[in-house]
Amino acid sequence: MRNSGGLIADTYGLGSGPWTMAPVTRGALGRIWKLSGPGSAWAVKELLFGCDERQVDREFELRNAAGQLGVSAPRLLPTRAGARVARLPAAPGGSCVKLYDWVDGTRADPSDPEIQRWCGRTLAFLHRAGEGADGSPDAWYEECPGEADWARLRERVRRAGLPWSDALGRFAATSAPELARHVTPSAPGDVVTSHLDMQPQNVLVGPDGPVLLDWDNAGPLSAERELARAVYVWSGGNAFRAGSARRLVRAYLDSGGRAVVKGLDSFSVLFATALNYVRVQAECAIDPAVTAEQREFASGQVVESLRSLPDPAAVARLTEALEAEW
Repeated sequence: MRNSGGLIADTYGLGSGPWTMAPVTRGALGRIWKLSGPGSAWAVKELLFGCDERQVDREFELRNAAGQLGVSAPRLLPTRAGARVARLPAAPGGSCVKLYDWVDGTRADPSDPEIQRWCGRTLAFLHRAGEGADGSPDAWYEECPGEADWARLRERVRRAGLPWSDALGRFAATSAPELARHVTPSAPGDVVTSHLDMQPQNVLVGPDGPVLLDWDNAGPLSAERELARAVYVWSGGNAFRAGSARRLVRAYLDSGGRAVVKGLDSFSVLFATALNYVRVQAECAIDPAVTAEQREFASGQVVESLRSLPDPAAVARLTEALEAEW
């Protein structure tokens, strides 16, 4: 990818170079590069595990609908042929890439009251933009591994000799079943099309205010459960700040949001995604078909995730702290 700047610029009709590519950050599914040329810069997202073009269409449509309500996000640029995804030839690596506006800014501070209000407003706008969603939420958000799944995975990890094998075994025997008790299918009438990954690392604060990035997961989800997960993440997780949580919810309701956090089951998506993330990263860490870099990244993600699992007792206290808002 590092040497493919000229090819990408030509694919998107960006003009003459010279063009350079510099790595910026890496996530679970993709890597961001900065494409720089004479007087301009663009963000290139390299998709590390392939691309679902229907998913990209949902991203494009939701981003445009939310933009009409005031949600700021980088544009997803089409190629010269009008495609929303470019597939590079095998020689530069054969990756699928997407091109966005480059955004200068700093990562959002979730402890900032104005950012908390922005988060609540933005989530309300997303839910309004995504009303009347077709389809059901992906299993990633509604199902999780069972006892036998964890046992098989733990044995494969043990045979691979990874140092966190015992920690995974303890997790599978204790935290995993406790969290799984609260993972259930959502009610059909509550489903909207939304962003599904509103986290501080996906928000940059630039000269004109916060900008929401990383729309790759856009799709159908329970509005109640997305709100609950956002409140947990943006108010401090297990060590939540009640005032921050209430501020976010009040901004959500004042901006036309209709979802209500009712109890522990409202956090089903929070628990399901935490469980599934540990599973897929553990599987990637022992997958011989991916690169050594990808296995190393996945291994680190498992260790980090096992240290920061949601605590149902803390989530129950968070629910109680929000009761007066409804």
